[in-house]
Amino acid sequence: MLPGATIGRMPPVHGSVKANSLCDRRVLGGLVNGLRAVVVCLVIACASVVSPAGVVPPATAVTPHEAVAPGWSALAVPAAAPPVTVSDLAARGPKEAWATGYEQAPDGLRPMLYRWNGTAWSRDTTFPGAGEPGWLGKVQFVGTEVWIFHNRAGEGEILRRSAGGWSAVPLPRTLWTYQDFTAVPGAAWVVGEDDTGLKVLRYDGSGWTEQAAPDGVLYLMGVTARTATDAWAWADTNTGAAVLRWDGTAWRDAKVPLPPDSNVHTLLPEPFGRVTIGGSQYTDGVARTYLLAFDGRAWRTIHPPLAGDTSTEAMVRGPDGALWLPVRSDRAFQSKYARVDGPRTTFSYGPERTNAIDVKPRALARAGSALLSFGTVEIYGSKPNLMSERLGG
Repeated sequence: MLPGATIGRMPPVHGSVKANSLCDRRVLGGLVNGLRAVVVCLVIACASVVSPAGVVPPATAVTPHEAVAPGWSALAVPAAAPPVTVSDLAARGPKEAWATGYEQAPDGLRPMLYRWNGTAWSRDTTFPGAGEPGWLGKVQFVGTEVWIFHNRAGEGEILRRSAGGWSAVPLPRTLWTYQDFTAVPGAAWVVGEDDTGLKVLRYDGSGWTEQAAPDGVLYLMGVTARTATDAWAWADTNTGAAVLRWDGTAWRDAKVPLPPDSNVHTLLPEPFGRVTIGGSQYTDGVARTYLLAFDGRAWRTIHPPLAGDTSTEAMVRGPDGALWLPVRSDRAFQSKYARVDGPRTTFSYGPERTNAIDVKPRALARAGSALLSFGTVEIYGSKPNLMSERLGG
């Protein structure tokens, strides 16, 4: 803008100069148009300096979220003997993750263990019983160690990996069913059944004790823990599904307001007293996925728009603060993931896999700023084998 110039309303006309107003207006109009031309030229010049390629039309502009949002990419996994089954995936950080399960050998099941080092997956066959019949279950990080549940030819034990290598802690008794396992510094639990009924076994670092469940509990579906004196289990009781809590003294009914006619797939004890539960509610025989969250004061239930048969067993809290879980894909050659952030649910797809007729992520884990998935993929004409995908990183 030139000094002394005014853009806007015309200055008022006074006295005998009224006859010259038309000429004045034409002069002023020319001045205004000239100024506008100068301004337009300056804008174009500035834009060319900032973006030599020119101005991006609004219709093709990329939002900041889209510019930084990573996609899912495929990770190579050494093949196992198909068909394979994935049990669990857990990550300590971006450079250490473990995936467990079992493969099909000619004489039965064989345990399967894979390790992620931040760059690639490799198979570990150095643990005790690696070549014997059996399977591997849940992975837990206890201090600097890795603890994994191992069914070794029907006998239960906990594999422990430290700086000195692998060792095993046998269970005090053999169970018919080993349902679940969890471990934290100072304690570990194994739940299952034998010929006398429900069993809850606790390890305190030196030995095992058997714990009693509340009256009316028929079966324990799963167990997890935040500390040695704060553990949770979800159960089938004679009145329906229920959540139990260990307070360091006894297992008690946690009085969680589960939706009517529902079950529990998973329970996430989170920092600052938060708890997130995922499961299915049945109405007229139709399943509907629900999430039940405790913020330290009250429970709140939401029903994200997921397929009714979606299991929340693989649900994790992602590095972005949202809940992530694999869901049934509507594309034969791609996996599908749901991201639940409060009331908003969005979906993303894994990379395309040639000739894949079934891609199934079975477990998810947060690995630093990335998400890892581990599961199976069935290529047309073959049995399911291993797959892994990563979001971010």
